[in-house]
Amino acid sequence: MIQRLCVIGVGLIGGSIACGTRAAGEVGSVVGVDADAANLRAALDSGVIDCAYDNVAEGAADCDLVVIATPVGAIESVLKALRPVWSDSAVYTDVGSTKGNVIAAAERVFGAVPPNFVPGHPIAGAERSGVGAAKRDLYAGKRVILTPLPETRPAAVDAVETLWRCLGARVSHMAPGHHDEVLAATSHLPHVLAFALTAMLGRKDEQDEIFQYAAGGFRDFTRIASSDPAMWRDICLANSGEIVALLELFRAHLEIVESHIKHRSADELFALFTEARDARQRFLDQLEK
Repeated sequence: MIQRLCVIGVGLIGGSIACGTRAAGEVGSVVGVDADAANLRAALDSGVIDCAYDNVAEGAADCDLVVIATPVGAIESVLKALRPVWSDSAVYTDVGSTKGNVIAAAERVFGAVPPNFVPGHPIAGAERSGVGAAKRDLYAGKRVILTPLPETRPAAVDAVETLWRCLGARVSHMAPGHHDEVLAATSHLPHVLAFALTAMLGRKDEQDEIFQYAAGGFRDFTRIASSDPAMWRDICLANSGEIVALLELFRAHLEIVESHIKHRSADELFALFTEARDARQRFLDQLEK
């Protein structure tokens, strides 16, 4: 059982960790740290956290498990704030959507990644943000990827795995670089495409009333464009190499589709659409396993 859990960044992700551990009876008390005073007050008033701090070092002191649940662009500054109170007896982890930059930040702050720091990433979320969106069952059945390094203590990894398993998550391990490559394809690129398409059609909508006639397909495809712009800005900058490479590949595939349409290549279009449909079905079949 976690005696004193510190959640730095009490939004959707961090707030759901706090709610879930409390509901599972796996935590004694929860300390919330957040720069947003209104959000912090809401977390306290709703019982998501037991005590609130706007100072990272003060909040994390004397806690046995610390979760950094801020946007990836803020993680280095959080690590700097934690350094004076970093405890060898505590365990630290993060929830960032990119891992290479988090590890590099830890190396800059500490000289080497501390052995009691376990980089992690829950594959869960929603379009809403803030503690008001937190759900105690957000992670039930969801995947969590941990990217420990060779020097990471097994006991620290076990503690973080236990945290996620008590929230109902399925935990797996992955090398940091491979994580960033996989997530660029499955999460980062789709978000970029949704943002770009919605922004483009939003400009056209001013003249052509496109949104007035948009159907369910548009709503489904662009749903993730409702996500937090600041968070996704940081993710794109943190994993720019992988994302740019995929955008170049996607551009090449779009040119192929454009050519098929332009030249009325019915058989080629049918084959491409069938291949895509079958690939998505394989994805859905894997979700059911």
